[in-house]
Amino acid sequence: MNLSNVNPYGNGLIFVGFNQDQGCFACGMENGFRVFNCDPLKEKEKHDFGDPGGIGHVEMLFRCNYLAIVGGGPKPKYPLNKVMIWDDLKKKPVTDLEFSSNVLSVRLRRDRIVVVLETVVKVYTFTLHPQRLHVFDTCSNPKGLCCLCPNSSNSLLAFPGRRTGHVEIVDLANTDKPNLDISAHEAPLSCITLNL
Repeated sequence: MNLSNVNPYGNGLIFVGFNQDQGCFACGMENGFRVFNCDPLKEKEKHDFGDPGGIGHVEMLFRCNYLAIVGGGPKPKYPLNKVMIWDDLKKKPVTDLEFSSNVLSVRLRRDRIVVVLETVVKVYTFTLHPQRLHVFDTCSNPKGLCCLCPNSSNSLLAFPGRRTGHVEIVDLANTDKPNLDISAHEAPLSCITLNL
């Protein structure tokens, strides 16, 4: 959840997001990022980049050492149009993906990187040299809404469809099969989640 426009506390918090099993959460800060365990609540990792060091999005991959990070805040560490795959064992980025517009959201699973731009969702292999597999057009998606099923036996991806209020569901394991388009609302979507 991007908090940059709604955080009145002056604590430097820009983003908060849970990992796939909801057992940890990561915080993007104006000077780096933090990773916390939920139960018991305990800080597990803290990385301060200094100034500039803003991180506007942090996506964890379960509890492993890989995170996807995107610059953010008033002084971003990385360009807003780049996804950095961070290896926390090496304490540095190991690969990156660059785009022609700002990255609004990233989703990870063990075999895929999903990047959300304002009107497109792009799917890549999760390898040292990611290869683009799919591109899906969406309606305007300024919140970067997208949900990727983390289960390795279920490859569903949900995101706003091409028409306002619609949800498109794609089976990434079988992209020859037609996508499912659901007319969910008359107004733009506020959130999307899968419970699979």
